[in-house]
Amino acid sequence: MLLPRVLTALVGIPLMLYLVHAGGAAYGLFVVAISALCCYEYALMLRLGGRPVQFVLTVVLGAALAACAALGGPLSVVLAAGAALVVLLEMAARTHSLDRVALTLFGALFAGWMPAHLALIRGVRPHGEGYAFLTFAAVWAMDTAAYAAGRGFGRHSLAPTLSPKKTWEGAAAGFIAAIAVSLAFQRFMLHESLSPLMAVVIGVLIGTMGQLSDLAESMVKREAGVKDSGSLLPGHGGVFDRFDSYILCAPAVYYALTLR
Repeated sequence: MLLPRVLTALVGIPLMLYLVHAGGAAYGLFVVAISALCCYEYALMLRLGGRPVQFVLTVVLGAALAACAALGGPLSVVLAAGAALVVLLEMAARTHSLDRVALTLFGALFAGWMPAHLALIRGVRPHGEGYAFLTFAAVWAMDTAAYAAGRGFGRHSLAPTLSPKKTWEGAAAGFIAAIAVSLAFQRFMLHESLSPLMAVVIGVLIGTMGQLSDLAESMVKREAGVKDSGSLLPGHGGVFDRFDSYILCAPAVYYALTLR
């Protein structure tokens, strides 16, 4: 299991770093693809778990919402039209289900629109590239520290009903790692645009919302009765598994940067 995980990281991380640096349409399309795959895996998990969902429309609407963020587009029009289409299709179905409507709209927003804030972070001028690198690096450090600490000396379960293997010790290590990375970026890359206090705020947001995002995806998986969202990334599970930490984290970082 370790070798496929390492090989995937060796290919994926340099590619992601290049796309973040390139920005523009290339990075925007990457984010849209990530959101679309997250929506696909979300809908697939629900279907495998016997939960009602409009499969195709979840993916299409989620990708369209992500495209509004990543490439520019009329978000309010897409959201209104998408919601109307979901309701109309349900009305035309042989059997009707409000659960199917709710889970479809939730999936498009949760797995499509929310992680697409990664593109909005990159678009914050004039330091969007640095902010995007900070976000990715802090989340990677958080995940790594939480995993290592949890495996090494974790004893107290963080959320036994959602993810029994996660511990408070791991969460604390991840929280500290996120703040440390954020402060390091402020010191060496973003000292002109971030104050030390704001760097701590960003680190706290990543350290908390990133781990809550992970638990939120775990809630979806447990409701669907599956272990992994997919198997597209060897050693890492699905795309939804790999990018779950950004679902709540990316919007929090973006709005903290733009509303300060």
